[in-house]
Amino acid sequence: MSDWTPFSHIVVNLARQIRPGEIAFSGVNSTLAMLACLLAKRAYDFHFTYLNVAGGVEPVPAKIPHSSSDPALIAGSPAIFANEDFYDLCARGRLDLVFLGCAQVDGEGRTNVSVIGEWKSPKVRLPGGGGAAVMMPTAKRVVTWRTEHTTRTLVEKLDFVTAAGNLQTVVTPIAVFQKREGRLALEYRNPRAALDEVIRRTGFRFDASGAAPTAPITARERAALEALDPRGEFAAAVRA
Repeated sequence: MSDWTPFSHIVVNLARQIRPGEIAFSGVNSTLAMLACLLAKRAYDFHFTYLNVAGGVEPVPAKIPHSSSDPALIAGSPAIFANEDFYDLCARGRLDLVFLGCAQVDGEGRTNVSVIGEWKSPKVRLPGGGGAAVMMPTAKRVVTWRTEHTTRTLVEKLDFVTAAGNLQTVVTPIAVFQKREGRLALEYRNPRAALDEVIRRTGFRFDASGAAPTAPITARERAALEALDPRGEFAAAVRA
């Protein structure tokens, strides 16, 4: 039986999206992506440049904050970026990988962070797109995640299209989807979840041909995760 947990499956598989030499950015309300970038710095033997929405460039925080916008993420930075600098860098095609959160994602890789329900009379009004509508079309690759893998979060039809563009990957506690020929396809599934479960809990249709169990967590990934969350505070907030 796999020893993946919902928390480790999301954070480690987000980190595995980072490639050598890239410039990677994590945005607002992106704590798991922040942890993924910090994990990659500890667990992988290649260099990449990490920027975060707090303004930090290659930060070395003394304490891991709960918020991805915490000023602690500026500690150790050789430079500070303002928000307009991130948008400008992205618009010029210089951000290789951007982690952006969402409330809903559909099979075409579009996201909703605006409303749940009808626009004029929503059930829930969400924070809004922020930089998503600018960064999703201009970043080379966008990755999102959902801690809740259900038909209300991975949907066939969004309640509102906030952003569309270069989203390539969706990571959940039980699956990793990658875009193929314009649609999200299943690349990996948590070995704890059967394919039938992934299908049942996903609102959009997807190609599962060639999907494999997620490769086991490595010793270095595990050690980095334990160092980042020694008391299990972040892990406790994630359920399958």
